[in-house]
Amino acid sequence: MVCKKCEKKLTALAAPDKWKEGSKNAVVGSSGRKLNQNKLLSKSAKSRYTPLGNNCKLCKARVHQEKAHYCQDCAYKKGICAMCGKQILNTSSYKQSTT
Repeated sequence: MVCKKCEKKLTALAAPDKWKEGSKNAVVGSSGRKLNQNKLLSKSAKSRYTPLGNNCKLCKARVHQEKAHYCQDCAYKKGICAMCGKQILNTSSYKQSTT
């Protein structure tokens, strides 16, 4: 659950540009993509398995949404926005269990 303000921050990129000279994701110079490079030995391989790297502020679980501070379960239980924490839903009349 995200509020209308944070909905603009969500990225909806279906497919990135193909890699070629002049594309948005290709950097010109020595820091660009290298041909015939072993990706498992590169520095980016370490961050491949934890691309987001954020934990929920309440339950310390892994957050699956980019730029979010709260997991989906905690955001729904508290009725808050997952990104900014703003109250967007009144959950006082809900009967929710903790398990």
